[in-house]
Amino acid sequence: MVIFVGDRNMLSLKSLKNIYELYKTMERENIMLSFKGIVTSELLTSVLQIMESKMEHIEQSPKVRKKVFNVLVECLQNLYHHIDPDDLKTGDFHESDAALFMIARNADSYEIKTGNYIPVHQVSGLRTKLELINSMSRDQLKEYYKEVLTGGEVSEKGTAGLGMIDIARKSGNKLDYEFLPIDSDDSFFCLNVKIA
Repeated sequence: MVIFVGDRNMLSLKSLKNIYELYKTMERENIMLSFKGIVTSELLTSVLQIMESKMEHIEQSPKVRKKVFNVLVECLQNLYHHIDPDDLKTGDFHESDAALFMIARNADSYEIKTGNYIPVHQVSGLRTKLELINSMSRDQLKEYYKEVLTGGEVSEKGTAGLGMIDIARKSGNKLDYEFLPIDSDDSFFCLNVKIA
């Protein structure tokens, strides 16, 4: 019995140390805000209010505040639009509906990091689109945005695929991304957006 209690205490202590390690990692990475779970419309509203308030206190440049806020809106909407519409209606969410986002503040920039599951069959098309976006200059992105806006087909998610173009335009930087294979059905899409 004493051994069992000791083992349980050791597990508890290890678990508590993990919390501290997570804290130190977030401190090292300058994470201002982090979330893992289902991105609902209510969450979008709350996060945007929190970040607007935080940015008013820590960022003196209205131009930078606006850029960060606009990119954050696009990134969060992207995560929201990739939840299965049927799951949104029923509230019956699955692990593949979950997402992760983090906002970090560095000495000379901000970073918005997101991660979400996407079906394997969508990886190739999204990779091609991201490569195209990253190959364009600021002026080319502006023209491409207009072209997609006027002639783009609306997806079943109700978007014309403008989100990534807008994120690149508003951040003024190339999109850093990776697709991590999970299983035969899903990949995990990681995106890091730098805003200076």
